[in-house]
Amino acid sequence: MIVFDRFVLNNELRIIVHRDKTTPLAAVNILYQVGARNENPERTGFAHLFEHLMFGGSANIPCYDEPLQWVGGENNAFTTNDITNYHLTLPAENIETAFWLESDRMLSLAFTEKSLEVQRSVVIEEFRQRYLNQPYGDVWLHLRPLAYKVHPYRWATIGISEKHIAEATMKDVKDFFFSWYAPNNAIMVVAGNVQTHEIIKLSQKWFGGIPKRNISKIKILQEPEQTKTRRLVLERPVPMDALYIAFQMPGRMHNDYKPLDIISDLLGNGKSSRLFRTLVMEKKIFGDIEAYITGSIDTGLLIVEGRLNPGISFESSENAVFEILNELSLNLTETELQKVKNKAEAALIFNYMDILNKATSLAFFEMMGDASLINSELEGYQKVTLKDIKVLSKKYIRKENASILYYKSITK
Repeated sequence: MIVFDRFVLNNELRIIVHRDKTTPLAAVNILYQVGARNENPERTGFAHLFEHLMFGGSANIPCYDEPLQWVGGENNAFTTNDITNYHLTLPAENIETAFWLESDRMLSLAFTEKSLEVQRSVVIEEFRQRYLNQPYGDVWLHLRPLAYKVHPYRWATIGISEKHIAEATMKDVKDFFFSWYAPNNAIMVVAGNVQTHEIIKLSQKWFGGIPKRNISKIKILQEPEQTKTRRLVLERPVPMDALYIAFQMPGRMHNDYKPLDIISDLLGNGKSSRLFRTLVMEKKIFGDIEAYITGSIDTGLLIVEGRLNPGISFESSENAVFEILNELSLNLTETELQKVKNKAEAALIFNYMDILNKATSLAFFEMMGDASLINSELEGYQKVTLKDIKVLSKKYIRKENASILYYKSITK
């Protein structure tokens, strides 16, 4: 049981405090409810750009990293299609430094042309290196728009094109910041060897004076149910052919989410999984294969991806995969299911041994409606039954619900 306190400032900043006396550290996690889903289709990649800009100097602090390093802290951030998340850890006695740094950049960035140009160059270079010049790097630039036709999940967090970032103006950047970065669009979690009454004082001191802002209202079009197989063939100079199959699945809070997460583990999580054991070790159709879910808030994807061995055709490899998928609903045993549930339970428990992971998860569940959902997460996986797996496999793991990408290897 993860115990926490919750309070809200007058500017609507939600704050959660979790005390863990077993560590000398404190973690501060600030989640902003803005991700790639909130972008203009003509101006994508801005949420990810801001992940970088937020470290380029704020209203009164020209350098974010140095003061944190002086007090023994470290930081990082990540962007998804749903959120942008900033987090840091430091000795608990130096916690006020974190409040000073984070409140100043929530108040306003420095918005200098130099910072914009530096971070713009970094993001464009990342786009080229990770997505365009790396083997298989552009998969998600093509698989997302194949699987999504309406929802803004159809583009990756890096954006549709590097051109959108290259053409970003200072006005574009300021508009995005003041539309999304605000106390009333953020959740702060403080976890570690801290006292709630002290965190309340620090929160009021450093964040209480930041005004609320008018948060942009963007209507998110929901993805309709897929009724027909979609296919795409890409030819690239990569070492091996690769097969990608994406099945539509419900979002993070749907009742079917956890059973489908278990299904992905049964199919392709580790060397004892069905796909790996049969298609890699026994039949040697693939050199490697795995299955996983995207974990999206709205309609997500269950992905099967594998690298084909030489001489294996796409058609035969696809048929072999679907043969395994179809068998899951027919011959699954309670022992096999329990083994996977035990692995999921162990992974979840291990994850929550870290204060930063607890802080990040508390912020996410608070955004989803209630931070206490973190305490029912494990129970949800334990309740998955053989019947759930059989029924949902037939419902979601079928060709009519699949977007299939053949990633073909060619020589330059």
